[in-house]
Amino acid sequence: MLITATELLKPPEAAAVAGVSLRDVNRVVDERLLPADLLAAEDGRRLRAATCPMIAFYFASARRLAAEERLAVLNAMAPRLGGLGSRTLSEAADEDWTWREAYLAVDLGPFVRAAGERLDKLAEARALVENNHDILGGAPVVRGSRVPVHDVAALVAAGLPMERILSAYPSLDGRQVDLAAFYAAANPPRGRPRSVELPAGARIVTDRRVVRRRAAA
Repeated sequence: MLITATELLKPPEAAAVAGVSLRDVNRVVDERLLPADLLAAEDGRRLRAATCPMIAFYFASARRLAAEERLAVLNAMAPRLGGLGSRTLSEAADEDWTWREAYLAVDLGPFVRAAGERLDKLAEARALVENNHDILGGAPVVRGSRVPVHDVAALVAAGLPMERILSAYPSLDGRQVDLAAFYAAANPPRGRPRSVELPAGARIVTDRRVVRRRAAA
């Protein structure tokens, strides 16, 4: 089932769809950078799917636009994005999303399209995964199997080549591996991550550290 612009997302889901870190999403909420009607307080933090293009734009444009300018764009475009109702972001992606004021013109189109694609991917990932208490105690698994989603995602994160992952889980294909990794990013496990035993003959191909970007001003 496709995800509409008004559906409420958990912060990790919003981060995956916006293509930013969970820390960035929490910052947007904590600093009240989005209109309150796009957020919900019930059952913890929730954000409308329509906020994802705005969140992506806010952090991607940090080096070129001042915070005041970025907030002006968010405030101007929020009513339109929030008013998509039962439509999906993908359905609205081909519209003109350009905002103009005096000397400044900003096109949110690329952010709407990218978020729409990832939102559709999230819907596909949800359909791939099931939680059944009779299977591995209810841990998320690839539907119709006993393959733990977060184990697959851990191998992807470790840099294991796709062919090695597929040999370890022959019931999966490349698209399912990709969706499993995306689902895990949008639904991180609670508590300390458990170690994942690599398949026989597998080895880590990279162990580099990635320097975290400085937070946008």
